[in-house]
Amino acid sequence: MAIQRRAKSMGRNEQESVGRRPLKAGSASGVTNLAGSGRRPRLETERICLYRPEHAGDWTYCHHPHLGRFKGRWYAMWSNAPAHEDDAGQRVMIAASDDFRTWSPPRPLVDSMPGKHAPAVLTAAGFHEHGETLVAYFGKYEYEPDQLENGSRKPGDRGHTGTGLYAMVTSDGVEWRGPIDLRLPLVPNHGPQRTTSGRLILSGNVLFPFTDDPAGLSGWRLAGICPETADETVRDDSEAIHIWKKSAGWPVLLCEGSFYQTKDGVLHMLLRSNTERLWVTRSEDDGESWSAPKPTDFTDNASKFHFGRLPDGRYYYVGCPDPEPRWIRNPLVLSLSGDGAVFDRHYVLGDDRYAIRYPGMCKGGDYGYPHTRFEDGYLHVIYSAGKESIYVLRTAVDHKEG
Repeated sequence: MAIQRRAKSMGRNEQESVGRRPLKAGSASGVTNLAGSGRRPRLETERICLYRPEHAGDWTYCHHPHLGRFKGRWYAMWSNAPAHEDDAGQRVMIAASDDFRTWSPPRPLVDSMPGKHAPAVLTAAGFHEHGETLVAYFGKYEYEPDQLENGSRKPGDRGHTGTGLYAMVTSDGVEWRGPIDLRLPLVPNHGPQRTTSGRLILSGNVLFPFTDDPAGLSGWRLAGICPETADETVRDDSEAIHIWKKSAGWPVLLCEGSFYQTKDGVLHMLLRSNTERLWVTRSEDDGESWSAPKPTDFTDNASKFHFGRLPDGRYYYVGCPDPEPRWIRNPLVLSLSGDGAVFDRHYVLGDDRYAIRYPGMCKGGDYGYPHTRFEDGYLHVIYSAGKESIYVLRTAVDHKEG
């Protein structure tokens, strides 16, 4: 395999240190991105803006983007709030494209929903295509009254109630039915992903539910790395991860998983830890049980990331691997591996800075929460900029060569 249109040297994008401070080797996990020459060519990309707030009254928070492909059309979804991250009234937006270049004006897929005390918080959670149906998932919870002030959330991330996962279904990409309550107590990180057996697994924070229903609408069973004391009160959202850290005795906060399956059938779920490296948990039984999480030598900027596999069998990562400066989430990097353990070829997909135009709680990061999809010889990526604007980009990958 060869990456097409490899770019010329781009200054800080090609540096021996790979833009990160060296870490101590010897973690037990065996997953690393510290190998290779340390040079990162900048790939040529085609970038399109799907949404950027421009006018008074525009909703100015955008995050949690996902890509889908259905009946030849592209679909993008993301979370959208008036100003602040995960605020009461947050909704889910959708846009579509025939060619990935020209997109429809964004519209609400699921508009603000009422709650008991204030509008609920909705979080875009990805797509799943099966046969003649496209499923769009979203998480939902609301805040307890003491965590609200003048109709908006207070700083901090506390007081969640009613956490659940829902689905919208369409056969034509225009008319949607739902929401369907999947009776799963989580807000997942990515939509369902197939294993080689055909099983679907949701990558959450500490819960990784699975189903053998190819439609992804029924039969979901809970699994994950929660302590064995978990009962019917278990939930997995941005508040619960702090509770799980304490109850499990983990030294770090674990969240926002993304997994890939190696040739031996093992599932490798990488986890954000809000430190300078990712952690990993593994499953050898198709997602029914998971090992105790361990640190890796795969660096990170405290951000969401996405793993996948190219048609030629190589594994890829798209994310922000430079630990410092923390929270900048720049540059956006593609890393490749032949065995799913050593990611030793690195390419910069983007390193432009983004200037936030509208203030808001918890906003920031130049390349936030990427999601990817490989189609038609191109790696397609969607990400949020400053948690304010939504962009897609793609770069050509020649998978016909070894």
